[in-house]
Amino acid sequence: MTDTNMSESKTIYAAFAERIDAILDALEMEGALPADTNRANVAVEPPRDPSHGDIATNAAMVLAKAAKTNPRALAEKIVAHLNRDPDIESAEIAGPGFINLRIAGRAWIDEVRAVATLGEGYGQSAMGESTRVNVEYVSANPTGPMHMGHCRGAVVGDALASLLAATGHKVTREYYVNDAGGQVDVLARSVHVRYREALGEDVGEIPEGLYPGDYLIPVGKALAEEFGGKYVSAPESDWLPLFRPRAVAAMMDLIRADLAKLGIAHDIFASEAALQAAGKPAEAEKWLREQGLVYDGELEKPKGKTPDDWEPVELPLFRSTQFGDDQDRPIKKSDGSWTYFGADLAYHMQKAENADALIDIWGADHAGTVKRIKAAVAALGEGKGTPVPFDVKLVQMVQLMRNGEPVKMSKRSGNFVTLADVVDEVGKDVVRFTMLTRKPEAQMDFDFAKVVEASKDNPVFYVQYAHARICSTMRKAAEEGLAPSDEAVDSLTEDDIALVKLAAQYPRLVESAAQAREPHRIAFYLYDLAAAFHAFWNAGNDDPSKRVILTQDRSLSGARLYLVAQIGQVIRNGLGLLGVEAVEEM
Repeated sequence: MTDTNMSESKTIYAAFAERIDAILDALEMEGALPADTNRANVAVEPPRDPSHGDIATNAAMVLAKAAKTNPRALAEKIVAHLNRDPDIESAEIAGPGFINLRIAGRAWIDEVRAVATLGEGYGQSAMGESTRVNVEYVSANPTGPMHMGHCRGAVVGDALASLLAATGHKVTREYYVNDAGGQVDVLARSVHVRYREALGEDVGEIPEGLYPGDYLIPVGKALAEEFGGKYVSAPESDWLPLFRPRAVAAMMDLIRADLAKLGIAHDIFASEAALQAAGKPAEAEKWLREQGLVYDGELEKPKGKTPDDWEPVELPLFRSTQFGDDQDRPIKKSDGSWTYFGADLAYHMQKAENADALIDIWGADHAGTVKRIKAAVAALGEGKGTPVPFDVKLVQMVQLMRNGEPVKMSKRSGNFVTLADVVDEVGKDVVRFTMLTRKPEAQMDFDFAKVVEASKDNPVFYVQYAHARICSTMRKAAEEGLAPSDEAVDSLTEDDIALVKLAAQYPRLVESAAQAREPHRIAFYLYDLAAAFHAFWNAGNDDPSKRVILTQDRSLSGARLYLVAQIGQVIRNGLGLLGVEAVEEM
C-alpha cells in the first residue's frame, strides 16, 4: 500500500471519506468550521460525469452554512488540505462548490489488492451497527402452492434481507401466515371434498367457490388415512376445526418447498391464528386506548351514494388521522371480530418487540392499506417514546409471457402456473436475477423465451457469461503457464485501471442500495460491470497488446490476470447478494 493512511482492508471510497473527515476535523481545529458540525449529508462518490475526475465530494456545499461562508470559499480551504495528499493528483472546485479529485494510479492498484485481500468480504460493511431489522416478505395465503404472482416479492424481500445482513444489520426474515381468515375455511371445505373422494365417493365437479386444484388430493388422502370415514357425513362444525389446521400445515409444507427451490428460507413463520388465540389484538387495543389512540365512534358515511342498508354503527376506531391517514380506521367489525387492520396492527406491534426497524414487502394491490399501517407503527413508536422506522415496499405483479401471449393465472380455478414449474423450466438463477432487473414498482413481463436467450439483451446471461468468461480465461492462462501476479499488478495500464474504477464502486453501491432498500441496484450495477468487462476483453480482439493472455509479456499478463480475477470476485459477491450462482462454464 502507499505511505498514506489507506489500510489494506479499507476500500477506496471509504478511505477517501475518512480523509475528507480528517480534513474537516482540522478545519474545526482551525476555527473554519464550528465544533461538532453535523456531517451526515457529506458524500464522497463518483462524479456524475467521469470526465470531471475520479471522486467528488459535496462537503463544502452542505457545510458552508454552518461555517458562515459561501461554498467556494470553504471548498478552497478543503482543497488546500487535499493538495497535500500524495494519492491525489489534482483537486478542483467545480460550479458553486463541488470538489472533484483525480486519484493517482497507485491508489487504484491498491484497490485491486484490497479486493483480493477482502475476497468474499469486499463490499460488506458495519454500516448497520447491528440494528435489528425485521423483513417480512411473501406472506402468501396458505391455500395452495406458490404461483408466479408471489415470486417477485419473494425475491425482492430475500435479496433485501441479504443486502441488509451484508451491511451490518441483524436481519430476521419473517413470513406472516394468514391462517385466520375466511379463505382458510374455504380451503378446509375444499379438502373435505378431496377427503370424501379419497374414500371412494364420486364427488364430480368441485363446487363453485372452492379450490379445485389437484394439489389438494394428497391432503384428502392423508385425512382419509387418519380419520377413515368418520367425517364423511358429519356436520361441518365437527370436522372444520380439525381439517383447517391440517390443511394449512400441508399448504405451508408446499410453500416452504417452493421457496426452497428459489433458495429462500425464512427465520420465522408467524401465525395469524396463533396471534389471535394469544389475545394479541386485544392487548394492542388496550394499550392503544391507554395512549388515547383508540376510541369508540361511528364510521363516516361511505363516499358517493349511500347504500340502502347502511346504518351508523359504533366501533372501536384507531386515530390514524393523527398520523397522516385520511380517516380513522375500525379495528373491530360490528360482530366483534377483528378487522384485517386490527389484526395487522397487533401483528406489527408483535414484530416490533424484537426489532429496531420493520420492512414489509407487499403486492401493489395492497397499496390502499399502506397509510393506515404506517399510522399504526408511528403510533407504536410514539407510545414507546422511540420511533420505529418502517418501510413498505410495493411490488408490481409479473405478467408471464409465452410465444408472445400472456399466460393466465388463477388459483381458484385450479389452472395456474406454479413457481415450482417456472423454476424447473428455466432455473432458480434466471428467475431470481430477472425479478431484480426492473424496479419493483414497475410492471414486469417474464418472457420464457427471452429470459434464457444467450444475448446481451438478457441481463442474466450477460452477467453470468462475464463470470464464466473470466473462469475460462484463468483456465487458458494456466495452460499457457501464466498466473495472476500481485507483484506485477503495478504495471497495469490506464485503460486497465478504468475497469478498476468501476469495480471500486461496488462497496459504496452496496451501502447505498441497503440505505434505499433497493436490491435491484445491485443487478443494474452488475450488468454495467459485465458490459465494461466484455468491452475490456473485446478490445484485445482489435489490439493484441490489450489482451489478457500475453505469452510475450508475462509480467503484464500476470497483472491483467490478477485484475480480471478480482473483477470475477466482485461479480461473485454481487450475485451472492442476489442469491444467484456465479457459474464457471456456460
